[in-house]
Amino acid sequence: MIKTNKTHFLIILLASALALGGLACSRHPERQGRADEDAPETVGFGRQGPPGRSPVSGRAWDASTVIRLNERESAAVEFETAAVSYRSMSSGLQVTGKVFAHQMRKAIVSYPFPARIATIHVRPGDWVEPGRPLVTLQSEAVGEAKADYYKALADLELARSSHEREKRLFERGAGAGKNLQAAEAELKVAAALLNAAEKKLHLLGFTEDMVRKAGETHEINPLITLFAPIAGTVIENLLIVGAMVDQATEILTLLDPRTLRVDADVYERDIAKVRKGQDVVVTVAAFPGLEFRGQVQYIGDILKEETRTITVRTEVENRGLRLKPGMFASLRIALGEQSRALVVPDSAVLDDGGEKILFVKKDGAFHPRLVSLGSRVDGYVEVVEGVAEGDQVVTSGGYQLKSKLYDEIIKAAGIH
Repeated sequence: MIKTNKTHFLIILLASALALGGLACSRHPERQGRADEDAPETVGFGRQGPPGRSPVSGRAWDASTVIRLNERESAAVEFETAAVSYRSMSSGLQVTGKVFAHQMRKAIVSYPFPARIATIHVRPGDWVEPGRPLVTLQSEAVGEAKADYYKALADLELARSSHEREKRLFERGAGAGKNLQAAEAELKVAAALLNAAEKKLHLLGFTEDMVRKAGETHEINPLITLFAPIAGTVIENLLIVGAMVDQATEILTLLDPRTLRVDADVYERDIAKVRKGQDVVVTVAAFPGLEFRGQVQYIGDILKEETRTITVRTEVENRGLRLKPGMFASLRIALGEQSRALVVPDSAVLDDGGEKILFVKKDGAFHPRLVSLGSRVDGYVEVVEGVAEGDQVVTSGGYQLKSKLYDEIIKAAGIH
């Protein structure tokens, strides 16, 4: 009975193996056909078959791709070209950084005593010049200080009159010397008290001109107007009329954005190349074709251990006020070393999915080229790889060629 069961089991196992083998053989042609269909194909409008993605780079075109335009397309776009050539270029260090407000061109307007907002004279975004009224406050301390100042003025006038009278009496022989001495002492005390009262007004925010006017008008009111200490833009003003402020309140913040600073992180291995006064070119993603120029003003003394970098600070003139504090930036620090490099105009280089490409014109057709770039100087960019000296690269009309390139790829792939 046991032997019969074993024999039966072996027969079933053999039959299953044969069935699986037959199934695999019958499915093999289908699988092979799909593999042939799915195999990656290279791009080339002059070759057989629809374009696919390059098996090496993943791009939808390769070095053999050619773009040819008909007469109507050629007439619709005015192409300009320039020859790839060698130029003398200064070497530079490329680093990343961040834009900050200049600490010497920023002011926080506050008040050292409790007060209430009476009038707000400016709004966020307003440009103010030094001395422009910003806010008027109502403060009990101001009223008391003005009253003390007026009393000190009156006491000084009284002491001065008393001293003059005692002096005349003494000179005529009708007054006692001790009375003149007492009058002189009272005059000095009154002058000291007036000086103290005036100093308190200055402490409260009164200028010399405001103190003089207060002495002329003798108006006792608790109002004090704060003025702009610098030229700049009002970048923060969250207060409302009637709100209370004290010494901890930042009433207004002013920023002069015409000069900003850019802090870059330079790796420890490169810091020996950087010196104060070196020229720096700053670019930001918001304005990729715009350069902001400055010079290295400060090199940090402390190495950041977590990144092994040192802060290098550059001051830049903010042309058109386009730079904004908080923006990330790319910096090229000129090292002053001259070298010959193969370059093309900046306008020839286009972005293609994070890669840099340009178009070479040859025999009436256009050839896309993937390029590796180096330094940028005076409107030219170094090409490390991708073109050769003498190649005619498209400097105007490249975007239209890029559009044409992908139109042809889509059409050839049968995508509608």
